[in-house]
Amino acid sequence: MEAVLGAAVALLDEAGAPALTFRALAARLGTGVGTIYWYVSNKDELLDRATDHAIGGVPAPAEGQPQSDDPIADLRAMAIALFDAIVDRPWLSAYFMRNTDVQGNSLRLYEKLGQPTLRLDLTPRQRFHAVSAITSVVVGTAADLGAEIPPEILDGTMDRDAYLARFAEQWRSLDSAEFPFVQEIVDEFAGHDDRDQFLAALELTLSGLRLQAGTG
Repeated sequence: MEAVLGAAVALLDEAGAPALTFRALAARLGTGVGTIYWYVSNKDELLDRATDHAIGGVPAPAEGQPQSDDPIADLRAMAIALFDAIVDRPWLSAYFMRNTDVQGNSLRLYEKLGQPTLRLDLTPRQRFHAVSAITSVVVGTAADLGAEIPPEILDGTMDRDAYLARFAEQWRSLDSAEFPFVQEIVDEFAGHDDRDQFLAALELTLSGLRLQAGTG
């Protein structure tokens, strides 16, 4: 099973879910398709188990980080550690926590993210919503950043800055009366840093949580 899941994760890392077929996996392993069915019954189970295998290789977000007096600061550090670990695997977003019957590693990671909220004055519903929001920011942003690379960048025709500049120029030419917001932020868009954008989204989420918990 370890070899099957390792090969499945490698295929997913290379080309995403469409690349993961039983035939491609069998070829990668140098075996027959029938052998794969000894371990998993269908592609959905294979995807869930491969996701959990990949998550099992992610260092626990709290690992090596001593608990501070501020649970929200601890949550921030854990969320950033998780983001940095999965940002290069956008395919994880579609399957993370999809089936905890087989995703024990994912459930344990979710538990680690949630534990700091136990030190906040929140209801169970508020804790659930808080961790769901943080998970969405982390996993969703990682998925967005790993989305299909534009062909112009992939083939080297232009770099990322030039690609963004092309759209920025288009936005600047829009009618400012019809698109006042776009006109206001276009320079920020043109030079934005993806990780900085993630950190800003995370901070907005955590600030809301801090207000809800009455800690600042």
